[in-house]
Order: sequence, then structure tokens, then C-alpha cells
Amino acid sequence: MRRSLSALACLACMVSTVPAVAQVVPDSALIRLSFDTRVPMRDGKTLSATLYRPRDQVGPAPCVISITPYIADAYHIRGTYFAARGLPFLMVNSRGRGDSDGTFQPFEGDGRDGYDAVEWLAAQPYCNGKVAMWGGSYGGFNQWATARESPPHLATIVPVASPYFGADAPGRSNIPINYMLQWMLYTKGRTVQTNAFADPGYWNAIWRERFETGKSFATLADQPDHREPLLKEWAAHPHMDAYWDRKNPTAAEYRAMAIPILTITGSYDDDQPGTIAHYRAFMAAASPEDRARHYLVIGPWDHTGTRTPKPDYGGVPFGAESLVDLPALHVDWYRWTMAGGAKPAFLKKRVAWYVMGANRWRYADSLDAVTAEHKPFYLDSTANADRVLGSGRLDPAAPGQGRPDSYAYDPRDVSLAGLEASLDQSSLVDQRLVLARDGKQLVYHSAPFDKPTEVSGFFRFSAWISIDQPDTDFQASVYEITPDGGSILLSMDYLRARHRESLRTEKLVTTTAPLRYDFDRFTFVSREVAAGSRLRLVIAPVNSIHLQKNYNAPGPVAMQTIADARTATVRLLHDRAHPSALFVPIGRVGD
Repeated sequence: MRRSLSALACLACMVSTVPAVAQVVPDSALIRLSFDTRVPMRDGKTLSATLYRPRDQVGPAPCVISITPYIADAYHIRGTYFAARGLPFLMVNSRGRGDSDGTFQPFEGDGRDGYDAVEWLAAQPYCNGKVAMWGGSYGGFNQWATARESPPHLATIVPVASPYFGADAPGRSNIPINYMLQWMLYTKGRTVQTNAFADPGYWNAIWRERFETGKSFATLADQPDHREPLLKEWAAHPHMDAYWDRKNPTAAEYRAMAIPILTITGSYDDDQPGTIAHYRAFMAAASPEDRARHYLVIGPWDHTGTRTPKPDYGGVPFGAESLVDLPALHVDWYRWTMAGGAKPAFLKKRVAWYVMGANRWRYADSLDAVTAEHKPFYLDSTANADRVLGSGRLDPAAPGQGRPDSYAYDPRDVSLAGLEASLDQSSLVDQRLVLARDGKQLVYHSAPFDKPTEVSGFFRFSAWISIDQPDTDFQASVYEITPDGGSILLSMDYLRARHRESLRTEKLVTTTAPLRYDFDRFTFVSREVAAGSRLRLVIAPVNSIHLQKNYNAPGPVAMQTIADARTATVRLLHDRAHPSALFVPIGRVGD
């Protein structure tokens, strides 16, 4: 008994000398939460929102708002994060989604509802009249849509991974993607259909069946069990016109956005083309003062990584330096632009980009300043360059002298559908589809690089091509081929022959003489190509289960079926009279 008491006394003594451990208070303990806050709209409807406020808020503060069709509860962590740092956050369900009144009409009326929600929030007693926006993907689109309405109390926007119609929605280069049907299921009704939406086996089976049976793209709107009339409406507008234009801000509307803007995207963000289109359109229209307040961050990330960065994507590691604390960057930005705080330390210059391979951030005063030069690598060959192991050359010395290279594209060839359906679409390193297309594409390799070389910016590809049908689709892809034979996808572009001169007009090919095709919509990429690595350029037909299929016929592509299929012979010239070249964006030297 005495021994036990003595031991207890010693234990008590030991405990009394142990320093107290600071308790970590979770963000959720620092906030107040109000479900189903009703936000009135000008037409008498109300939108349902979740309101996050700092628990100890004592006076009005700058506020943040986001509007989403993906249901407010999905962003509980974000709302909690901002409110715990002193920023009241209103997460609003889009019209017709969640418990919001009305009917959800994708990409229609978002700006008007955004205006009304911003102005309502600014008038609340906990808000000091300054309102910022947050959100990515559709949430990024909503920010531009709201800003174009010029709500008086909108102080700043941070559009992330924002689609732009004609650049990446409902596809690239006027080539629509089947995914839009999948997305419409996700946003159908009042809740999200997360599991069905994210089931690749289910969707790939649908895409494969349609591809192998040669259905027209127009019938996608009437897909059994998933009828979507909006897709039929979209198919009636096969190229850029006033219908699509009205979904994007005009030059005058960009010019009127006299607010600070932070734009964020990634090298492998599916909506990078749209994000860059918004950025360029704003910079072209805005005053010098407003251009100076627009910052751009391009990480190595994929679409979701633009909000929650990961250390790798598609089999490519990025390095710890890529893991920017983006929520903290948002808070710093909001404090700087709305509360007189310090400029975010990360934003050293107006453009920040991440160089994969070198695994470091770099900075420039403009997007164009990222690239020192576009160095031409001329195409050439000594034999038909239709095989990976029998490829042509990418030669920076001089234009080629060889005979034309060619491939035949038969749209009735569906032999690779099973392989494509089995692949991980996100992989950047899987070469199986490229290797399986041997004999049905053109391949060119550069010599090994003699030193590490930063490739940063936008590739361009100019090719003299002859086809013997009125139309066909091309895909140009650029890869780094490592010394051990590995492959890393860098960037790609698409081009439809009938839109070779403009995305706004159709001009069928009426000659077999070579015409120049300019591929100038590659996505931005930044990577240090290792010493000993080579560049690979692949020019192939667009013959994918995931994209609208062009059967090479003269009629509207959306209406074509396998019954309309025509085999196209594609000849690529690369002699001195027809110099075809890949223009490689070489990063500038410095910092």
C-alpha cells in the first residue's frame, strides 16, 4: 500500500513537470453555420445557401461567395476554412439545384443570379460591403459570368479552371466530347449523381458501343436512359457563332471589370484552354491599370489539382515544391485586395508557372515573356514515317528534303476501341495506344537533347497537308521520350480540316493540292526536358471513343454515320517548298 502511494506521488510529480501541450482547435470549432439561408433573386425566386461565419465575429467583414451546381455541402471544408480565418463565406446552390428554386439551365442566367447574390450578401450586417468570389470549373465560369454583370460590390474574383465556350466547351477546336452527356447526368435533378458520374466502366461501355456501331453524334441527345435535349440544341451550332458568343463576356464587359483578378490553372487542367482564353481576352480589352492587377498562376496540376494540388498526376511526379497551399493563397489574396493586407508573397510577378522536371516555380511580367523563342524543328524523313520505330526526324537545322509521308484513315476502323476503353484516360505515360496505331499515323523524333532544356509555353505546328476527301480531323501530340524509352505527354492540339482557316466558318477541302494547316491551340506546358531525352511528334486521325467522329464526308459532322464513311489518304509534305515544322517554346534564361 505504501509502495503504491509512493508510486502515485512520483507519478503526480512527473505529470506536474511535463509542459502543457497546446491543443489544436479545429476550424469547425471556430465557426457558425446556417443551413438553407435564402438568397432572393430579382424574379422572386430564392436560392438556397449555406452560410459560414466566424464564431467570434464582432463587426462587418469582407465576405466570399461561391455559386455551384454541385451542391453546397460538397464545399463544407472550404467554407469552414475561410470562416475560421475571419472571412464569412456564402456557398450558394445554383438555380434549380439542391433546395434552390427554379430550374437548372446549364450556362444560362448564372451571371444575373450571381449579381443578385453578391449584392444581397453585401447588404448583410456581417458584411462590410466588399464581396469576393471563389470557385473552380463551373464555379470559375460563374465568376466570369457574374463579373460581366458588374455588381457594384464585387471587389475581386479568383476564377480557377474556368471553361470558355469555343476554347474547351463543349469541346476543343469545334470537336465536341461525349463527356458532356456524362456531366449532364451529374447535374441532373436536384442532387449530384456522384457514383454513376464517376463510373468509367459504365460510360466507356456506352462510348464504345456508339463508336463501334457508327452512330451519329447528333443521336447522343437521345441516348437511351439519358436523353438530353440541350445536347441537340448544341449540336445545331457546330462552330462558333452568336449562340456560343453570348455565353462568354464581350470585350466591353471584360473592359468594365475594373477589379483585381487572380486566375489559376494547370498544365494538365482540362479547362486550361478556357482559363487562358478568359485571361487573354481580359488582357486584350482591359486598361493598363487593370491589366497590372490581373495575376496568373499555372501549376503542373490537373483539373481537380487546381484546387487541391497533388504531388503527381498521370504517372508523372511533380515534386514537393508544386504543393502550393492554394486555400491560404486565396485568403492572402482576399486580405490584400479587400482588407489592406500584404501582397501574397507567392505572387512575385504577375505570372507564376511551375517547371516540371526542374521542380521549381518561375515568374514573369507577362504570359508571353515565359517563352524566349519558338525554335523550329523541321519535319523530314527517308522512308514513310508511319511507325514509332521507323519514324521521321525533327531537325532544327533546316527544312526537310524528303518525299511526303502518308497514312490512310478509314473511319470504319474500330479495332482499337477495346484498348482505348480499357485505358486510364488520365495517364500521361501510357504509350500503348500510340504503339497500337503504328501504320495509321505519322511519327517524328528529334535527336537527344545534349543538355537539360526548359520547354515553357505553347507549342505550334505548321504542316503542309494534302487530303483526298472534303474533310477529316487531325490530332497533333508532343511527348518527351526519356533515355530509357519512357514517354511523357506534354501537350496536344486538334484541327478539323473544314475549320482550318477559322473556327467560325466552314470551308470544305476541294483540292488534293497541299494546304497549310496551322495547329496553334496547343495547351500550355512547362517542363525541363532532360539531357538525353528526345521530343516525339505524332500526327494522327481523331478516331476516339470519347470524341465526335468525323466520317470524312461533306455534310454536317454531327449528322454523319458509318454509312457516310470515306477513307481519307493524308499526305504530309516537308520539302523546301513546303516546310513543315514543330515550333518548340524554349523557356527564357534567368531566375
